[in-house]
Amino acid sequence: MEQRDKTRSLLINHYQSYPKLKIQDVFKFLHQSSFGCEHLVTSTESVSDYILKEYSGISSEGGAVIEELDGDYCRVPLSYMKDGLSAKTLGGLFFASAKKEPDGKKALLRKLETAKELIKEGALPFSPEEYEKAVVDWETDGYRAVHHSDTFREEYKPSYRVIAKEYVPFLPLFTAIDKLLAKGSVRMAVEGGSASGKTTLGRLLSVVYDCTVFHMDDFFLRPEQRTPERYAEAGGNIDRERFVAEVLQPLSKGKKVNYRRFDCSTMSVVEGVKVTPERLVVIEGAYSMHPQFEKYYDLSVFLNVSSALQKERILKRNSPETAKRFFEEWIPLEHKYFSEMNVLERCDMHISII
Repeated sequence: MEQRDKTRSLLINHYQSYPKLKIQDVFKFLHQSSFGCEHLVTSTESVSDYILKEYSGISSEGGAVIEELDGDYCRVPLSYMKDGLSAKTLGGLFFASAKKEPDGKKALLRKLETAKELIKEGALPFSPEEYEKAVVDWETDGYRAVHHSDTFREEYKPSYRVIAKEYVPFLPLFTAIDKLLAKGSVRMAVEGGSASGKTTLGRLLSVVYDCTVFHMDDFFLRPEQRTPERYAEAGGNIDRERFVAEVLQPLSKGKKVNYRRFDCSTMSVVEGVKVTPERLVVIEGAYSMHPQFEKYYDLSVFLNVSSALQKERILKRNSPETAKRFFEEWIPLEHKYFSEMNVLERCDMHISII
């Protein structure tokens, strides 16, 4: 669907969902679609405190319907928190979503023109004259962010936060993490094939939770371990023994971790990295759900990526020579491991990456 058609469809749907909306509410929808939440974020703490205060005053009835905006953002209703998502986590996602949109004004102007077309067609309940006047007034004000109209607030009682659309598929995972953290510390695995977004999710979790993240890429086999026998094993191409001894066993005993990271440039392990684990510890990377590790985890998630998207990402990120190794060596080894170790079946959650 072309962008203009998508804008038309979303604006019509917005009107059908909120038939008493005013032009001001259309402006808010389009401003959030174009700029996200860049103008509202001060700190994670202040955002979380405000969310908690606002959440305490809303009704717990009704479903938590996530509303798609016309861009890279969504409105997540605070009622989503009733299933266990914490105000701190939602505030962290809101904070992580805040970024400057250099093309935001250009996008906003295009969307305003589309809204103008719909009004002329009678698809939106405003006269062309009042809309034109409102646009001119808003332009004079510098297209600043606007509040919902009094009518909208009274009729629909909006209570939500705008977050990046790319984070929405992970909301069930964040909810599961928060419910476990309410009971104590959590150790979790992020599993999936090459280019499925494991490292990206690890970074997001680090931003939102200030957690400890370990990477399976730091545990490649040393040269002397790379035997035909070892590679014949499903999941044999990582240093399982060192990972258990240096990371998982100390974690299970509540101790600090001192592990050696594998350096691809020297093909050797380097001096130890000392880590004091946070309450949430994330192990990200392929082979993180090897059966030898499973007993150490409280939660596991598998990221599903289509073959087409996986290929696109690998070709974009790597040289042709490296990409060839992915397709001919590393991905087949992953598939062997996933199949023989029943990895998908053993993971607690699956998230599809589109």
